[in-house]
Amino acid sequence: MWFKNLALLRFTEPFTLTPEEIEQSLEARRFTPCGSLDPVSVGWTAPLGKDTFPLVHACQGYVMVCLTKEEKILPASVVNEILAERVEEIEARQAKPVRRKDKEALRDEIIQDLLPRAFSHSRKSYAYLDAKGGWLIVDSSSSKKTDELVSLLRQCLGSLPVVPLSTRERPAAVLSGWLGSDAVPTDITLESDCELRSPDEDGGVIRCRRHDLTAPEIQNHLEAGKEVVKLAVTWNDRLSFVLDDALSVRSLRFLDIVQEEAAEVDTSNPVERFDADFAVMSLELSQFLPRLLALFGGENSPEPRH
Repeated sequence: MWFKNLALLRFTEPFTLTPEEIEQSLEARRFTPCGSLDPVSVGWTAPLGKDTFPLVHACQGYVMVCLTKEEKILPASVVNEILAERVEEIEARQAKPVRRKDKEALRDEIIQDLLPRAFSHSRKSYAYLDAKGGWLIVDSSSSKKTDELVSLLRQCLGSLPVVPLSTRERPAAVLSGWLGSDAVPTDITLESDCELRSPDEDGGVIRCRRHDLTAPEIQNHLEAGKEVVKLAVTWNDRLSFVLDDALSVRSLRFLDIVQEEAAEVDTSNPVERFDADFAVMSLELSQFLPRLLALFGGENSPEPRH
């Protein structure tokens, strides 16, 4: 259950709901699989995976939730092929073109006919709430999936005062400064992957993988005005990740020091293993996230949280 990506949102006011209150609120949108004619189904499932477990998993003040989305797979090419055949039959029979409105009605009929026989695909999205630190952390690299989870969580709770993370210093400028000078923070190690982009609307993009980022050609791109929008770094020999100009954390890895701390809990019980990993992960991130804010000049918050 180790998170691989971090979409970071900040509470703008204290979050006071208890795990029991959250559980009760999520129950109304418990996940149910798609029916034969349902193209999609979205709802909450137990983070521990079984229906017999609670929808909310609380550990040391942190609260994890899990959103499950199931979608029927209907390739557009299949729908379009059947639609073309039916339109051709109708036009041959009636000796006149099928109107656009009628084509759309036909398309809907075809989809309804195919849905009961369609395969389905499901995915899970995890997030946890850190009420003390004021964070909602979603394991996602997709803004669409993050918004989907946050939107449903807000609907269920009635209110969810969170906003995307914003810092006083512009992330691209800070990342470019690290790459363009020797002033890299002592707890940050630059790795060998980055992406540079010109601020111009139609500007170019340079992607580097396993490349010496101190090479002259990289510095030349920076001097020409390109900015770093993604940069692979290691923090304190504990976390490795790619940081982007929206302060999203991607390809997150908890390094050996952290994994060894989790391994100190020797258990074959899956619940105890989940708790141990969650406890170590959330504690590690509770130490890292304030440092992340500091690296970019602190939080740019319009209203201080209490």
